[in-house]
Amino acid sequence: MELLSPIDTIKGVGEKTTKLLNKLGVYTIEDILLFFPRTYLIYPEVSTPNPDNVNSLISIAGRIKTSPKVFRSKSRIDVLSATAFVGDIPVDLVWFNSNYLKSSLEPGKVYVFYGKLVFDKNRYKISQPLIFETEKYEELRNQIQPIYHLTKGLSNNLVLKSVKAALDNCKLPEKRLPDEIEDKNNFLTYSQALKTYHFPENFDELVKARKRLAYEEMFFFILNSRLQEDKSVSYPNKFRISHHSQTDDFRNSLQFALTRDQDKVFNDILSDIQGEYVTQRLIQGDVGSGKTIVAFLAMLDVALSGYQAAIMAPTEVLAKQHYEGFVKWVENAGLNIPVALFTGSMKASEKKAMAKLVAENDSCLIVGTHALISEGREFGNLALVITDEQHRFGVQQRDKLSSKGEHPHIIVMSATPIPRTLAMILYGNMHVSAIKELPANRLPIKTCVIKESMRKTAYKFVSDEIAKGHQVYIICPLVEASETTEAQNVTDYSKKLNEYFDGAYSIGVLHGKMKPADKNQVMEDFANHKTQILVSTTVVEVGVNVPNATVMMIENANRFGLAALHQLRGRVGRGSAQSYCILMNSSSDNRESERLNIMLKSNDGFFIAREDLKLRGPGDMFGVRQSGEFSFKVADIYQDADELEMASQDVEELLKKDPSLDNHPKLRSTLNSFLTNQFYVL
Repeated sequence: MELLSPIDTIKGVGEKTTKLLNKLGVYTIEDILLFFPRTYLIYPEVSTPNPDNVNSLISIAGRIKTSPKVFRSKSRIDVLSATAFVGDIPVDLVWFNSNYLKSSLEPGKVYVFYGKLVFDKNRYKISQPLIFETEKYEELRNQIQPIYHLTKGLSNNLVLKSVKAALDNCKLPEKRLPDEIEDKNNFLTYSQALKTYHFPENFDELVKARKRLAYEEMFFFILNSRLQEDKSVSYPNKFRISHHSQTDDFRNSLQFALTRDQDKVFNDILSDIQGEYVTQRLIQGDVGSGKTIVAFLAMLDVALSGYQAAIMAPTEVLAKQHYEGFVKWVENAGLNIPVALFTGSMKASEKKAMAKLVAENDSCLIVGTHALISEGREFGNLALVITDEQHRFGVQQRDKLSSKGEHPHIIVMSATPIPRTLAMILYGNMHVSAIKELPANRLPIKTCVIKESMRKTAYKFVSDEIAKGHQVYIICPLVEASETTEAQNVTDYSKKLNEYFDGAYSIGVLHGKMKPADKNQVMEDFANHKTQILVSTTVVEVGVNVPNATVMMIENANRFGLAALHQLRGRVGRGSAQSYCILMNSSSDNRESERLNIMLKSNDGFFIAREDLKLRGPGDMFGVRQSGEFSFKVADIYQDADELEMASQDVEELLKKDPSLDNHPKLRSTLNSFLTNQFYVL
């Protein structure tokens, strides 16, 4: 098999499986090889059912005393039921549409059953448990099982078999990096790393494989960035932008004073846009630190100087919120500056009217989503381009918006607190500013870490806050139930929550698999207080400003990186009322408690990012990936900070000797191939 052969080249991958894999972005043999496990499963020791392991994935060794029975449920599903006895403790077992298992369970024999233990009607119960012979289970306990991202209809076992077939039948390159780098860093070969990352024999080998693949991703990313920088040209600043008294008047009319950090960053921007050359600046501002008002002040000076300024937001809801805010601010300032809005869901007539407004006004403010970069849309007098929540946009998208004008100044804004040393590597030739200080009227968010035993107390607190007229976010790590993890999922959770509160509250559901229009509607309903509780995956991280939301409850918080938790926490605390963050810790590992307790020490994202870096080790490789940053397939900028710095140094040394890679044609070819298969959000 060749790397670019279609996925159905693999024996056993038919039309149905091909379509399911296509949904996950897997089309070729190379795609399946780069479809890395999202985590790994090490089967636990056999244990005895008890109250402490209810709602956890456990393994029990139980004897089946009588033959399993089959009956038809009310919903006309075949149910296979049996009872396993762990000593004297009965555990009910049920399987759905699995009658074929009946003949494989022999009365009087002990089997190991693996699944989620629940306590229902005064009896222990496991639904859909996996079944193992005792000897086979002990054998499996010494193996690390890869767990893949799935879609409905696709089993983990099928993906596993497909990956194995691809590895067995495809010739992989041994090296993809220059010999001097491969030798210096003592890496596993590329083919070894791929095989080991999918099917590790032990944890130490898995760490080595991951280190090589993470390093390689960062090496190619930085190499490409530096090559692009070398091609870039310093363009003279042809825009004559001044600071205007009307901007100061508007600023003085605000009900709050800018913080020192906001003031410094605004002056940095003024220095840029009034300088000799066109500039690019990254503004890192913690969640809720007030980046938007700084952006507006800069855009205001640009518009008052006779030019156009545009800001691109990642969601329609956020774009509309910016637009409405800008219109209000312009009116309050008594200024005659048009504000245009472009979103994908607007009617053709609305887009045409907005395009006319922009065409007829050399001086205006432009707000939008990806619709700003649509073919045929031009902004003839564009002097400043700002991307909000920049990690949601690709480099190409930013460049495309910039190309709508003639070399405008660029500002990218990020709420991701990246330590400065890493930011300098990742953002290359950009100037970097930070807003760390929160506005004076913001109350610190009170945070607590709790266990399952405190759930009822947490729900009572949620009810109390809703009774005060406030709203609540609840975050789950999964969209749907998984056969390999007990983590909460939004689909089932929202139903259980509705039952728990007996339908007393309107509950919205939000996740990444929804259509954009549906996602926008859910967020708008929450923003307009039509729903009291929003159950969501981390897609809400880049959401809309809802000052009325005062509670952020995060299920299975131990599965998230601290930077991601901090981003989510920042969705609340935006109004005058005291806000709270409840972190549900489902892990029994004391190190997880120590890690989560960092969230109690500070509301400063930069402090949290630094502490997270200190705590990370090989044992934290999986389950704590950050969300919302760079879409590396393996690497994580926090966890792999050492590899990032190492890759940066190696790239610098390589380019000093061979600036255009003329002496490394194979490396350039590999880089092009790599970029085709890797999409970065930067």
